[in-house]
Amino acid sequence: MNIKSLLLGSAAALAVVSGAQAADAIVAAEPEAVEYVRVCDAYGTGYFYIPGTETCLKIEGYIRFQVNGGDSLVGSSDWNSFTRGNVQFTAKSDTEYGPLTGVIVLQTDANNASDQNSYLDSAYIDIAGFRAGLFYSWWDDGLSGETDSLASNATLHNSIRYQYESGDFYAGISVDELEDSVSFGESGNDVGIAAGIGGKAGAFSYQVIGGYDTDTSEGAVRGMATVAIGPGTLGLAAAWASGANAYYEESEWTVAAEYAIQATDKLKITPGVQYFANINPVTGIPGVGKNAMGTNADWADADLWKAGVTLDYQIVENFYAKASVQWQDRTSVADSDDTVSGYFRLQRAF
Repeated sequence: MNIKSLLLGSAAALAVVSGAQAADAIVAAEPEAVEYVRVCDAYGTGYFYIPGTETCLKIEGYIRFQVNGGDSLVGSSDWNSFTRGNVQFTAKSDTEYGPLTGVIVLQTDANNASDQNSYLDSAYIDIAGFRAGLFYSWWDDGLSGETDSLASNATLHNSIRYQYESGDFYAGISVDELEDSVSFGESGNDVGIAAGIGGKAGAFSYQVIGGYDTDTSEGAVRGMATVAIGPGTLGLAAAWASGANAYYEESEWTVAAEYAIQATDKLKITPGVQYFANINPVTGIPGVGKNAMGTNADWADADLWKAGVTLDYQIVENFYAKASVQWQDRTSVADSDDTVSGYFRLQRAF
């Protein structure tokens, strides 16, 4: 009886306690509303709204692995490999003056795990045709960019530019800080002025640009055109410089041609050739760039031929392979031999 009474008493006590706690039951807080990422289709594919704002953001880039071959690329070695990572952030929003655009491009090149170089590849603001910041000039454009050498190496500048666009036509002018180029005359900041026009007309596209380097008091002009013919696209280009300058310093004048053959849906074959007349006696080799110079000089009575072929193969969507072989012959310089160089590249874009 004592045990039974004890059990009954315990049950009663538990019931009392439970009743007291029921009045103070814990109520779970309601979850806060979450704003999911919304697709922004006002500026094309890939954009999304930054949560809580009306600004659209796009993230893209690529990963590249490349093996280069040629004479003495690294010390006495005839080959070298490197890996590159490139990420671009593009932000856009509507304003009363049109879209306000901001672009940041970050890039890292790695020769190996202990030899890496990270840098700002571009960063600029763009609105109503005006652009200010660090960006590539019109001189960075080329044909395929493999056989042809149609600009000095330094084409990325701090610049202010205005570009008018109407349909398939554009025209603009820019003021460029050329401090990243080795100065021929006064040391310190070098300023250049460039202008360009270009556009498309059906299967035909064209570009004409000019640049004046105030430090060297020299200028250069260049014209390029492409047209779809048969199974591919024919590209032609020519450039002339009054003297070596930050925009073009390889030779007094040059002409280039290529034909990009779309052999299959996935394979493109591009042979090209370029002739340089009266090459720069300081660098002597197109593509070496002004950073190897350091003094001005008159054009030398020497010419140079360059020819090559490039193969592009689309493995799957956003993943391709590229192989290029280039031959170069300096015909009027006795102490220069023919050279052959090339590379193999794998690249995944996103």
